[in-house]
Amino acid sequence: MRNNIFELTTEELKNIADNLQEKIEEGLVKEKMEILCIPTHISPKEGINDGKVLALDWGGTNFRAAIVEFKDGKPSIIGSQKTRLLDKETTAGFKQREDLFKKMAATISELEYLDETVTQIGYCFSYPARCEVNGDATLLRWTKGINIPDMINELVGLHLLNYLNSHKDIKTTFTNIKVLNDTVACLFNGLSEKGFDSYIGLIVGTGTNMASLMRLDKIEKLNNKESGSIPINLESGNFYPPYLTVIDGLVDAMSNNKGSQRFEKAISGGYLGEIFKTVFSNEKIKYNFDGEDLSKTLTGNPNDFCKEKVEVAKQICNRSAKLVAASIVGLTQVLVKQDSSIKKIGLAADGSVFWKTPDYKNLVEAELKTLLPNGVSVTVLPAMGDPNLIGSAIAALS
Repeated sequence: MRNNIFELTTEELKNIADNLQEKIEEGLVKEKMEILCIPTHISPKEGINDGKVLALDWGGTNFRAAIVEFKDGKPSIIGSQKTRLLDKETTAGFKQREDLFKKMAATISELEYLDETVTQIGYCFSYPARCEVNGDATLLRWTKGINIPDMINELVGLHLLNYLNSHKDIKTTFTNIKVLNDTVACLFNGLSEKGFDSYIGLIVGTGTNMASLMRLDKIEKLNNKESGSIPINLESGNFYPPYLTVIDGLVDAMSNNKGSQRFEKAISGGYLGEIFKTVFSNEKIKYNFDGEDLSKTLTGNPNDFCKEKVEVAKQICNRSAKLVAASIVGLTQVLVKQDSSIKKIGLAADGSVFWKTPDYKNLVEAELKTLLPNGVSVTVLPAMGDPNLIGSAIAALS
């Protein structure tokens, strides 16, 4: 059996946490640092009034629209629709924003509970965008094969809101729209679990990222001494941690974004299969072996893989979980340094790697107990249903 090059000691994991803490603090002071620390100018509201809101979610294959109803402060989805927006045939037809908006409006107009009482929109938009002070966002560039030129450097929300208000099949007038990314939506969804001093939103799926609420007066680059907190989207997948291996270097070298997203390339589902294939590069493994396949090596028929491959798959997944724990600790150390009264933190996690990889959540929790500062706890909140839609709805009414 080969040596486990993916093993990390407790001391190394603590060093990784400290390194991330330092880089988060740099990102709170200056723009364009390794950890971007992007402020989202939406302050979550406590005690949301009863009512209905339109929630939208687009960042992958499907565009989803839903009516989210709040009763006694608790949100629930009472109607939803979705349409496929991300395939070669559909995407090729998007020459201008009106082509995209037409498809979205058709989906929204089919919502059963959309009526004149629904005037607020929350939009989870997971493409590179700059958050604006009014809660909207400006599209910086497209990814995933999309190219709609007249939307770049334009407001994502405002143009959609105006189009919907002019659509003949939508029987209401929208007055406001809030735009946020999926990690902040995940964070907002976790806020419904009470009893914590602070919260962290975490995604470990195809990619990875973290977000947390931070005090305005602690975000030095904003130069804002007002009271209150806002979400900070770390874009933590770009963290370049110490102790990566030569295998990680090869995976990075073969990627289409060499030198960036090094943390993401070590832990997320989009790359775990690449790590495995690189370890066994001299053997026949299907070319599209991915993170889901890697997970199956741990749960499938033991006769499908030799013991060595099963062991390496376990080593890769275990390292991912330990690195995630170290990153949570790094962010926790920032929060506690900013406010020493923070003792209990709720972790709202989403993503297939976190919830579907065998023993992954348990290993993250075990490492947190080892690595966290004395007197500080991080509790993994129960798995959430549709965090992007619920989080967007909360943003809309905040």
